[in-house]
Amino acid sequence: MGVLTTSPTTMDKCIEECLKCARACNECFAACLYEQDIKERTMCVKTLTDCAEVCFQSAAMMSRQSSLSKQHCQLCASICEACAKECEMFKDKHCQECAKICRECAKACKQMAS
Repeated sequence: MGVLTTSPTTMDKCIEECLKCARACNECFAACLYEQDIKERTMCVKTLTDCAEVCFQSAAMMSRQSSLSKQHCQLCASICEACAKECEMFKDKHCQECAKICRECAKACKQMAS
């Protein structure tokens, strides 16, 4: 796998975006639990928890300069995009904001993975 050769600026930006996204997903998850249509949000809630976990993991892997960071960031980008798509189906503020943050994280992770 080799040594991580990504610029510190790219990696720092990605770590920040991953942590921001994980927080947004956890906050959105908590807010969704109180929505009247919680049963319709089942897939969204599951995806939010997956996204938060993978974002935390990506940040940790980058922080310790794991040789698998790029591959993990590619996975993270895919999950962030899936989460954004789920959240965009709901028009409340917390889901719309989370979707936006997930898309920003996906972009940073793709950049990190390239």
